[in-house]
Amino acid sequence: MRSRTMTALVCVLTIAVAGCTAPAAGTDKDTGSAAPTASERNEIDLADLQSRWWTWASSAPTETNPVADTTGEFCADRQPADVWLLAGSFGETVSRRCTVPAGQPLAGPAVNQITDVPAVCDAFMREAWGEVELDGSPLDLSRADLSEITVTGVPDNPVLGAEGTFRTHGCGLWFTVPSLTPGQHTLVIKGGSTNFELEVDYDLTVTAAT
Repeated sequence: MRSRTMTALVCVLTIAVAGCTAPAAGTDKDTGSAAPTASERNEIDLADLQSRWWTWASSAPTETNPVADTTGEFCADRQPADVWLLAGSFGETVSRRCTVPAGQPLAGPAVNQITDVPAVCDAFMREAWGEVELDGSPLDLSRADLSEITVTGVPDNPVLGAEGTFRTHGCGLWFTVPSLTPGQHTLVIKGGSTNFELEVDYDLTVTAAT
């Protein structure tokens, strides 16, 4: 990702929800019967989700960063209480194994971007694409065009490349998933824009409610 200019392309799911190396977002290629309903998708405000996701993705240095994670070892770190966030990659194909608590909805980007220059998001969205499949069925993606967001990063994070709190802009293709039944699930995220592509394969174990 690029640093202080915040033209960072994060792909998730993605998501990653999310991150890659340069800004990116996607346009839906598929809609499927397994997709959440409009009311379910709208339970999470997209501008708020972007702010929260980018802050989460920027909340750790490279060694423990959820976007740089190549195994899923750190996917549970710093998760909020009300939603389980998923990350993309910095352009690699990555497989992660994660254990998700019962009753948690999931959310993340197929591909996304932040930038200080609004026109960058417009150009990015014209070329971006994304696909997310849950247990082999395609999910609907919600298109987030230019949104004002607030992002906070810690020192040495590889997503923003800067520490502090910034008011900037975000865009991308995002998915949300209602809480999954206990057991094993797969989630596959693919996305890209111009000459950037990513794929993240999640093997999710949802724990039984206690």
